[in-house]
Amino acid sequence: MAADIKSLRNRIKSVDSTLHLTKAMGLVASSKIRRATEGMNKSKAFSKAISDIINVLTTSSECAKSPYMQKKEVKKTKIIIIAGDRGLAGGYNANVFRLAKEYDGCEFIPIGKRACDRFGEGFVSAEYFMAKDAIELSNKLCDEFVNGDFDKLGIISTKYISMMSQEPVINWILPLEKADNQKSVSMVFEPDEITILNYAVREYVAGVISACVRESFASEVAARRCAMDSAGKNAQEMIDDLQLSYNRARQDAITQELTEIVAGSGV
Repeated sequence: MAADIKSLRNRIKSVDSTLHLTKAMGLVASSKIRRATEGMNKSKAFSKAISDIINVLTTSSECAKSPYMQKKEVKKTKIIIIAGDRGLAGGYNANVFRLAKEYDGCEFIPIGKRACDRFGEGFVSAEYFMAKDAIELSNKLCDEFVNGDFDKLGIISTKYISMMSQEPVINWILPLEKADNQKSVSMVFEPDEITILNYAVREYVAGVISACVRESFASEVAARRCAMDSAGKNAQEMIDDLQLSYNRARQDAITQELTEIVAGSGV
């Protein structure tokens, strides 16, 4: 009986330690949510603005000659894949890697420590991925695309739906597609449309990358917050159950001792 009481006491201490850890990680995630969502919203606003310009340009017949709009037989595909820097975020990383399995044979460019651990060297931190990193990667990929080093470029990221829901998605960036149902806009481009497109496409790719990274990071923080809240509730329920078992075992031990004392006294 004493062994059972000691085992239950040690188990309660162990689960309580886990509970403190999950609460701490939940608080850290909570403190990052506001900054992460602000960064996501700003990046998405910039990405939409540059996308609107690209959509107007792609409707021009002159821009159809741009190397960024030339469709080729797809022999080699590159995919930027964005995962988290850490675990303990529910299914956030697992869902991203599950989607990536559908594109076996593609070359992956990882962003985030977990993605780098899985696919090799890349941009290590998703949390501290800066605009200059996006521009550097965009220039490199655009040069390679024009040179014919690959034929298609996509990006796997996580779409932020709500605090409770995030979804892995893939977006295809290059080659550019002609925008459907684009409203006519009275806009004059100097010196000409194709020159502007060839210049703006690098900003466009950088903007999409940056927006996807920021949205993925916001999704990671939200997923970790929810995972830690759930783990904390489960730990507290386990402590309550263990405490009840401990109290019963302790009461049984006291009752047994009293019974033995009474029996031994000969009363």
